[in-house]
Amino acid sequence: MQTLIQTELPGLSLLARGKVRDLYEVGDALLLVATDRISAFDHVLPTGIPGKGKILTQLSLFWFNLLRDIVPNHLITADVRKYPAVLQPYADELRDRSMLVKRAQMFPVECVVRGYISGSGWKDYKAGGKICGIDLTRGLKESDKLPASLFTPASKSQHGEHDENISFDEMIVRIGEAASRRLEGLSLLLYTRAADYALERGLILADTKFEFGVTPAEGIVLADEVLTPDSSRYWPAAEYKPGGAQPSFDKQFVRDYLEKINWDKRSPAPSLPDDVVFKTQRKYLDAYRMLTGKELEL
Repeated sequence: MQTLIQTELPGLSLLARGKVRDLYEVGDALLLVATDRISAFDHVLPTGIPGKGKILTQLSLFWFNLLRDIVPNHLITADVRKYPAVLQPYADELRDRSMLVKRAQMFPVECVVRGYISGSGWKDYKAGGKICGIDLTRGLKESDKLPASLFTPASKSQHGEHDENISFDEMIVRIGEAASRRLEGLSLLLYTRAADYALERGLILADTKFEFGVTPAEGIVLADEVLTPDSSRYWPAAEYKPGGAQPSFDKQFVRDYLEKINWDKRSPAPSLPDDVVFKTQRKYLDAYRMLTGKELEL
């Protein structure tokens, strides 16, 4: 199976390359292409995960459809047969890993919702008993379920740097109170729906992040990717045991390997061995299968 690390689409205007996605301008729309790049510790690794971009795209499409009654999204189509003529020469490369989407004025914040205490939230809590300025009860253990889901916004890095947790008050300063409260409400609704659904499928949705924008026709829309293993922390419910880190359906094998070889987390990033690539790919595929009930042919 081939691995797509970077797209090259001559004749199209490349607007940006993110850690995973390449963004192109297509008339009044945008083309979002998910590559097989994988990042860890804020560095894109030279080794990709075969088919990862397809898994991420198909999962996002699944969730966009499931959640569209809560908030509209930016999707126009993911069917390459319906793409404009200028994209048809690249149909094979774009199939299953791309979306044609509406242009949206994006909010410069990440809308993070936490149902469990883990990751940077756990670090913040250990340091001062708070997450994003929100006081929490004492005595919580790592990976504990929170008494109530928390909306904890983060800064949105424009150049690949690490996003930083910010307070809700800081979010209001950046985008205004009305928009902040609307995004908070939507994020909590989306998380609750998704977490309940995932639990029925045997997965705990510990936390996730959403991105929103505004279009002239729809107003606020859900954009970018949604509820994938790259943007969300999924744990197997059958193995859940608070008091430490949990096995997860993401790039944990990659992080563990990089820690094992004592990488200093500076460029250049090291390549990944085949077994780490294979195990990571299987985790992404397992998450897709458990959430959708379908196998994905790569």
